[in-house]
Amino acid sequence: MRLQRLRRVLDDANYLHVIDRSEQQLAKLLGLVLVVVMLAATVQLVVDVALAFRAEGTPWLEAKLTKVLGDLLNLLIALEVLQNITSYLRRHVVQIELVLLTAMTAVARKVIVLPPGAEGKPALLAGLGVAVLALAGAYWLVRSLTLKKPPARTGPAIRIRAPHR
Repeated sequence: MRLQRLRRVLDDANYLHVIDRSEQQLAKLLGLVLVVVMLAATVQLVVDVALAFRAEGTPWLEAKLTKVLGDLLNLLIALEVLQNITSYLRRHVVQIELVLLTAMTAVARKVIVLPPGAEGKPALLAGLGVAVLALAGAYWLVRSLTLKKPPARTGPAIRIRAPHR
């Protein structure tokens, strides 16, 4: 009796169902943690900007503006990651296009917030350029392939009852 129960639990369909449910619960937890982090970051950004307005002679066109833009882009990147999580929960597919766009946003953020004097670091600038080109090429390739063929997996694993022997 115990052996039959163990076989039933370890059956492929049941095992895949447990794995699928575990993935969904983990994605929900990660989404919730990300929302909490985003709310805290938004509050911190609003407070920083409000305090900067109250201060005398805030240099908006220097380091302060770069910091605010970097923080805003960090929040946008977090929103894109949250969209990826919610998309996974809806369709059970990781949207590689969205992942690549998020990575491109992250590289763009890095370029925007480069500190003064970064022009003297040609290896850094070359690396960022190569990253942009690689991500753009990957995005173009994935986009052109997905327009031709829909994704293979479009839902959770289906539980199929095996015939009893």
